[in-house]
Amino acid sequence: MSGRVLVVDDNKVIRQLIRVNLELEGFEVVTAADGAECLEIVHQVRPDVITLDVVMPRLDGLHTASRLRADARTCHVPVAIISACTQYEMDSGKALGVDAFLAKPFEPVDLVELVWRLMRQGAAGAAAPGDAEPAVGPTG
Repeated sequence: MSGRVLVVDDNKVIRQLIRVNLELEGFEVVTAADGAECLEIVHQVRPDVITLDVVMPRLDGLHTASRLRADARTCHVPVAIISACTQYEMDSGKALGVDAFLAKPFEPVDLVELVWRLMRQGAAGAAAPGDAEPAVGPTG
């Protein structure tokens, strides 16, 4: 098994799309419908990588990232925002220590490459907060 990914998105179709693409690459995938659910299960799941949407009910992706970074048990877990982000949201995410961004709509190959990179980064030791990779946009 390649590793465990916690996928957090309020859109069930997007969660399933991400799940299927990552499972095809050998990842174990656990999903949550929003940031509050993510924080409820993250310590039991113990993911190697977390992906977050930005706009979600109860607790959005940026506040979830902030809470993950503030918790000693999850501060080292690589976090990627997968969302149609504004520049402000990207800047805020970088300031919170988000490791990478992937713009929706995304190509499945870009998703898989991003998760592999973050998995390797997590295994080698997380980058310093604010060293986020640039956003990857849709091709074409």
